[in-house]
Amino acid sequence: MIVLHGMLGSSRNWQTTGRDLAAGFHVYALDARNHGKSPHAPEMNYEVMVEDLVSWMDDKGIARATFVGHSMGGKTAMLLACRHPRRVERLVVVDIAPKNYQWASHREEFEAMNDVELASLRSRQEAEELFAARISDLGLRKFLTTNLERTAKGGWRWIVNLPVLTAALPMLERDSLQPEDRYEGPVLFITGGRSQYIQSGDENLIRRHFPSARIECIVDSGHNPHMEKREEFVRLAFGVG
Repeated sequence: MIVLHGMLGSSRNWQTTGRDLAAGFHVYALDARNHGKSPHAPEMNYEVMVEDLVSWMDDKGIARATFVGHSMGGKTAMLLACRHPRRVERLVVVDIAPKNYQWASHREEFEAMNDVELASLRSRQEAEELFAARISDLGLRKFLTTNLERTAKGGWRWIVNLPVLTAALPMLERDSLQPEDRYEGPVLFITGGRSQYIQSGDENLIRRHFPSARIECIVDSGHNPHMEKREEFVRLAFGVG
């Protein structure tokens, strides 16, 4: 099983859930380019992220795998399945649909991060306080600060390639698929009942690209069901296909 995290996330977000999934799979949680411990690169789009995955699988000698993709990672996994179906055994897409998104909140998050004066920043707590004027959700503020790390000289740096991600945001919010893209294999969409990312009207759109799709809603979860309702998420992920 290959797990793909969401925007501004990393493989660290999947450590606990990954251990649970490892009861049934050999789990790899990867960092996307410009995230986590992966290299920074000037190009950032779904096509190159799919190329990264295929290259990584070839290097590891992995012919096929089950993919779990959350949010941005879900869009990457959907494109991989449509363009390289022989590499995909099963697909789990977490709280994202094959459509365009444009969230004002995303703009606020990136503006807040870009406005942090790293040279004078003293702590993650200070960054959280700076975010508070724009971002009301405490959990989200803490999540964003996980992308800060100490430098060798005791200062702070962003782990993510913030300039490239900021420039790529409009593209990353768009649908990763073309109208003709289809994947006939088993697909499970897991949605959060308190999330706005997948609406009731998206079912026909999902089945246009993924005719075998099953859609399950975790009622009491938001956008991160793998963290908010981990046990139920893992149960559903084991049942795909």
